[in-house]
Amino acid sequence: MKFGLVPINIGVATPEQMITTAQAAEQAGFESVWTFEHVIVPTDYASQYPYNKTGKMGAAPETPFVDPLIALTAIAANTKTIRLATGVNIVAQTNALLLAKQAASLDFLSAGRFILGAGIGWLREEFKAMGVPFERRGARFDDYMIAMKKVWSGDVVEHESDFLSWHGFKSYPLPVQKINNVPSVPIVMGGKAGKIYERIAKYGDGWFIPGAGIDDLPPMLADLRAACEAERRNYDDIELTTMWGPKGGADSLKALADLGISRVVTILDGSGVDGINAIAEAHIR
Repeated sequence: MKFGLVPINIGVATPEQMITTAQAAEQAGFESVWTFEHVIVPTDYASQYPYNKTGKMGAAPETPFVDPLIALTAIAANTKTIRLATGVNIVAQTNALLLAKQAASLDFLSAGRFILGAGIGWLREEFKAMGVPFERRGARFDDYMIAMKKVWSGDVVEHESDFLSWHGFKSYPLPVQKINNVPSVPIVMGGKAGKIYERIAKYGDGWFIPGAGIDDLPPMLADLRAACEAERRNYDDIELTTMWGPKGGADSLKALADLGISRVVTILDGSGVDGINAIAEAHIR
């Protein structure tokens, strides 16, 4: 089982705090650190946060959200082996070409350690602030998934759609990593609603499963398997990641492994290096 920590970029008082936390995780044997993303936190919003019964995310507007790619670049420069992942970036509200460039650059600078966690987004007020339509964000996301991989391939980019008009260019550096012998950044889809299973089967290299208990997972994984079969995609090629709390203990890890989960991500709880080392002593080392 691989172990990750999240969120490495939120609520940090200083850059040193973020970097030393990532270094401690690397030394303890964690495989990855993950970020959350919001460009803004509205003082009030009507949108419903899908992973809390209150409909609100647990972050005040004043909470520091260090930009994920900038945070991971700083961590990349101060670590050697730990993987760097977004969990997840809101792809549908960004500029796809700029994100493709940033992702390839981060993979290049980190010697192939970057994982792009990608989500559609739920916060209409944030889309409005970004100047991006909230409507058709799912279709926009799907189109961006196809288009960004063309940028990473090293070939001349040709992509015409409802959302993009890209013709006759290349973008370097390419990602260090390769998927099916083509330069690419692994894409881990986040979410559990809508067309998530179809999207993973079509475009994803993995699934970041949020807010699901062990008993919830079997039918969800069955739906993913069915979507892979419909797309003629090998289900076993999808890397499965889910949230996990240390209170679940070794038994819960075994149950997750039996379901095919290969990575668990634990929320940083403020216990710092001591908490990181405690998890490592109990479950990693």
